[in-house]
Amino acid sequence: MSNSILTISMITREALRVLSNNLTFTMNVNRGYDDQFGRHGAMIGQTVNIRKPAQYLGRRGPVVSIEAQNETYVPLVLNTQYGVDLSFTSAELSLSLDDFSERVIKPAIVHIANMIDGDGLALLSQVYNQVGTPGSSLTNNQVFLQAGVVLDQNLAPRDNLRSMVLDPATQAFAVFQGTTLFNPNNVISEQYKSGQMGNAYGFDWYMDQQAPTHTNGTYGGTPVVNGANQTGSSLVTNGWTATTTSLNVGDIFTISGVFRVNAQSKLPQTTLQQFVVTAQTVTDGSGNSTISIAPAIITSGSLQNVSGSPASGAAITVAGASQATTQLSVAFHRDAFVFGCAPLVVPPKGVVEAAIETDPQTGLAIRMIQSYDVRTDQFISRFDLLGGWATLYPQLAVRIATT
Repeated sequence: MSNSILTISMITREALRVLSNNLTFTMNVNRGYDDQFGRHGAMIGQTVNIRKPAQYLGRRGPVVSIEAQNETYVPLVLNTQYGVDLSFTSAELSLSLDDFSERVIKPAIVHIANMIDGDGLALLSQVYNQVGTPGSSLTNNQVFLQAGVVLDQNLAPRDNLRSMVLDPATQAFAVFQGTTLFNPNNVISEQYKSGQMGNAYGFDWYMDQQAPTHTNGTYGGTPVVNGANQTGSSLVTNGWTATTTSLNVGDIFTISGVFRVNAQSKLPQTTLQQFVVTAQTVTDGSGNSTISIAPAIITSGSLQNVSGSPASGAAITVAGASQATTQLSVAFHRDAFVFGCAPLVVPPKGVVEAAIETDPQTGLAIRMIQSYDVRTDQFISRFDLLGGWATLYPQLAVRIATT
């Protein structure tokens, strides 16, 4: 029996299935805001402001102490249109769906999946928690336990929504180390067969080839804080090597005497607060530099995040050597990051043939548009997905640094 011609709806539906099965990082982040963009006809640049819960100090005793309502929000913008453009012949459209998917759809849609995951993992430059030693090889699995401790200290829920996404080499190391642990035989067997960790240390484990590297800026000298009582998202410093110092976005550092606090009790912890550089720095001829940082230094109130403002002259320690390149993996709770997606507008019927498919479980929506070139018997086709990324709660993610 001859094969029937594949319809555009069949192809689009198969493309959506392939996409859902090939996203790694994206499928483990918060996907709960797609419906706020409207169900059909979303446009690039559309924005939803995600309101974050207010935080309070509370009181002890009977006397009322009214607190201000300090709400914050994070903008989620549909700012990227991911796509692949192809052409099919009539003969190719006469293949079975399985053959057509393997030869045509899968390579194209896997590329879109890689682009989406890659953009999501690029958000690690905004994450300020880090474990491991940049540029140093791992020697055991303790670093993964340390990542869990950092999430606990930042009040990440233990609700089975924690994930670990590793680069291929780090995953291979973790699986090898894990074979010596006491685990049920079926778990060890599955790790052996798949080369993946599955679930361990309170995380679901995944591998993603898009895991990024980070290269430190060029720095030297004896950097210190320049001026007491500084707060906010910039830090005035000096003591850097004059003119030649330039920190990169994503560089992480600590300040002597500035400790992380418990987000609820506001009591200081024993760990120095880590800060990430959010804009390229420029050091003048006297070694002065003002650094844009996250998180902002907040020393009091319901949003307090550090034990106090840094003292003038407090030492600054950058994680990793100058110009060192570090492989990054990430441990995170689902709510650390958010990916938004919404169906694109479908052109009027009669102009071109078009179809859009939305997965009700994942919220992913992919559109296919097809036109015909009678001169070459080619169906010119395009796949499009409109999406956008945002860092929602960066404190609920931890970078894992290796060599």
